[in-house]
Amino acid sequence: MIVQLFVAVLGILVIARTVLSAVRTFVVPRGVNDRLTWVAFRSIRKVFDLVASPSKPYPVRDRILAYYGPIALILLPAWWLVLLAGGFGAIFWALGLSAEEAIVASGSSLLTLGFLEPDVPLGDIVAFIEAAMGLALVALLISYLPTIYSAFSRRELLVSMLEVRADTPPSPVVMITRMHRLQGLDALRPMWERWEQWFAEVEESHSSLPVLVFYRSQQASQSWVNAAGAILDGAALVRSSVSIWAARTCGRRSLRPAATSRTS
Repeated sequence: MIVQLFVAVLGILVIARTVLSAVRTFVVPRGVNDRLTWVAFRSIRKVFDLVASPSKPYPVRDRILAYYGPIALILLPAWWLVLLAGGFGAIFWALGLSAEEAIVASGSSLLTLGFLEPDVPLGDIVAFIEAAMGLALVALLISYLPTIYSAFSRRELLVSMLEVRADTPPSPVVMITRMHRLQGLDALRPMWERWEQWFAEVEESHSSLPVLVFYRSQQASQSWVNAAGAILDGAALVRSSVSIWAARTCGRRSLRPAATSRTS
């Protein structure tokens, strides 16, 4: 009896910790580091590092690592579902099912297959709760996919436009020189303002949805991190020589909240 009670409590703790991980990752609107999410992302990253080793050419590694963010995002709910299946399986075993029957009943309830009804006290209630949690996790991922890709599109818009102004890879010297030749340095003011807004949006979206940090730019020659660095370097150059107010405010922005995310 004591063993069954201990296993049931352990299963409840696993379920509660898994739900907390999902809430921290997708629902809480701030950058919260979660250990379960970190384990999932780190494990997947190790597999990608083996396939895309540093010894391979950059174009090959870039093509492979471009799949890391999306695949990790898809496999993350699967990791949560496995933990939920184990937690509810422990509860079913504590209620009286054998180990094999507990695993089958947990998987059947979690995936809403319903081919095995747990014939134990409170078995139906536990099965209903597990089915609701499984559906909620899948619905949570589906509902957040449009949000994630919308934030990705907003991030990449100015990055793509910067290629014309700053070349590839982006250079702050090239950017300032071209803007000065075409429209004069006064034209830099609206550009600083747009990029200041871009920094604010990236800080908000990449802190609340850290998986966006691992979404690479659409072209292998482009990088949102390099683009941000070029803008900050350009703002520092202009601030030191011309002292445009907009360059000062843009230069004070940084990507530290997103860059320090420890999802992976």
